[in-house]
Amino acid sequence: MLRISAIFLALAAILAPASAQELDDFVNDEMRKSALPGLAWAVVDGGNLTTGAHGVVAKGTDAPVTDETRFLIGSISKSFTALAIMQLVEAGKVELDAPVSRYLPLFEERPAGDITIRQLLSHTSGFSTLQGNSAPEESETGSDAIARRTAWYAQQTPDYLPGTRWDYSNANYLILGRVIEAASGARYAEYIASNIFEPLGMEHSYVSGSGKEGPLAQGHVPWFGSMRAVDAERPGLGSAPQGGIVSTAGDIGRYLRMMLNGEDDLLSAAGKAQMLEPASDASPGYGLGWMLNGEEQSAYHTGLSPGFETIAAMIPSKKRGVVVLTNGGSGMGFAETVQLRYGTVALALGQPPLGDTGRGMRIVNFLLMALAPVVLLLAIAWAWVKRDALRAKRTSRGGQFSLWLPLFAMAAVGWVCVSMIPALFGVSLSTLRLYQPDMALLLQATAVLGVVWAVARLGIAYSSRSARE
Repeated sequence: MLRISAIFLALAAILAPASAQELDDFVNDEMRKSALPGLAWAVVDGGNLTTGAHGVVAKGTDAPVTDETRFLIGSISKSFTALAIMQLVEAGKVELDAPVSRYLPLFEERPAGDITIRQLLSHTSGFSTLQGNSAPEESETGSDAIARRTAWYAQQTPDYLPGTRWDYSNANYLILGRVIEAASGARYAEYIASNIFEPLGMEHSYVSGSGKEGPLAQGHVPWFGSMRAVDAERPGLGSAPQGGIVSTAGDIGRYLRMMLNGEDDLLSAAGKAQMLEPASDASPGYGLGWMLNGEEQSAYHTGLSPGFETIAAMIPSKKRGVVVLTNGGSGMGFAETVQLRYGTVALALGQPPLGDTGRGMRIVNFLLMALAPVVLLLAIAWAWVKRDALRAKRTSRGGQFSLWLPLFAMAAVGWVCVSMIPALFGVSLSTLRLYQPDMALLLQATAVLGVVWAVARLGIAYSSRSARE
């Protein structure tokens, strides 16, 4: 989700925004190069709203994406949660610098009890990315899912001292969802619907898991250069405040138009401006629910759900915004949608075309991961071919060391593959499998085959006497 920061930093000159036809031409051209099934976009220019749609709602079908096609918007949902909190601030029901324990007594005398609302909004609470992705699955569904997940986080100790560093964490916005319920007296989904969706005319939007379900585009995940449909269940209510809103390009366009109009409506103009400013010294690149780029004076948020990737961006000074919704997760080097999504944003906001996005290196990394299991399979066969040489090694201490060392080395490699690499993304291997199943499969295959190779060598070496013996 943070890849876009580097891309925005690389954009310097401001160009004339692209027309709707130019956007359509660009998207059509890029989709021919991509395995992405479908995409919808909307552009806000002052009070004007323009939408576009491309591709199909599901691979292998003829059902077209339209401006009313619903997508999971992922973490763009956080900006809705932040807006709700700011509404409650202006209503005098919440204070930004008050501890969360004031609104949620279960945090009293707990390690996370002194975290402030502002720190939750700006991802400086001390909860880490990994902690934010670690809530128990059984707390995902049910009408009280937000309350149950919040109770689980109340028992946790943040990985860092609150207010000292920025670390993106879903835990922050899940807790904020419960604060909204406690301060307003309404369920999270009810509050968002009555105080944001309905006033803005977002007729096609709803909170997943709230019981108000509707048709949704089919999600797709990368699969070795192509994309395949994903059968993952829709997010439960326990994921709603941080990533469970379902919407359309047109509806998000209406939302951006409100954020850009400079008027007092759902929130005061001053409150909107505050959301789009750095929240604290520890959070120079994040406001209240929005990522920020000071050089471009832009605000944006990406979204990633199994089978969906999204981005909403705006330049407040120009009252121009754009949202891009896709029904496919970007692959690593292959079946990528980076150029498509971010290029559309750059054109819509009047920024230069994208430069190098690092795709070449990602291709190399993916090919290396794909090569590793093949090499290990060949190594197992080679060990059998050289079985006499392996059996001879057991006659000396040096030989025995060379026989046993690979077992420990491959165990370490396996740990890197199944634990360390997924942790770099802030997730477990099982979670990575939901978003990048091909990469997860390669990591798992490397981990297993590495140990199998090492064990096979030992089995061959000690299976019978050497020829000399």
